[in-house]
Amino acid sequence: MRPPLAEGLAGLLKVRVVRGINLAYRDARGSDPYVVLRLGKKKLKTSVKKRSVNPIWHEELTLTVTDPGQPLKLEVFDKDTFSRDDPMGDAEIDVAPLMEVVHMNLDELKNGAIIKSVRPNTRNCLADESHVCWRNGRFVQDMILRLKNVESGEIQLQLQWVSIPGAK
Repeated sequence: MRPPLAEGLAGLLKVRVVRGINLAYRDARGSDPYVVLRLGKKKLKTSVKKRSVNPIWHEELTLTVTDPGQPLKLEVFDKDTFSRDDPMGDAEIDVAPLMEVVHMNLDELKNGAIIKSVRPNTRNCLADESHVCWRNGRFVQDMILRLKNVESGEIQLQLQWVSIPGAK
């Protein structure tokens, strides 16, 4: 018998942290970056990539979503051994465009079809236009985020929504 669903669970948000682009130098030889994702009280981290300002992660982190209107927060840090980890920028991700298409009735979609496009603006951290697509039977959104509060850096992500039967 399966355990009952957590009360108020809307679904799962899979976040594939693909790579960092031109991240800031925090040490003489580069940085040892890792990414922290926060959604409400939930917090997940990628692995640390040693001495790289263009790290490749390709790591998938899955967050439970209870409030789809809540923004996903992303922070990048430089791992330090003997002192506090240095901040390397942050960004907020609006998951609303992905959530909007999840609830649409989209029968007979072709693989790769673009359902919605989101342009960069002052309210989001997008470095380039982002598309919500139907790919392999799922809604996915690829994006490149320009980090704030830092001299340089972008993070490439892919969001994927996973519906849970019986969830709100």
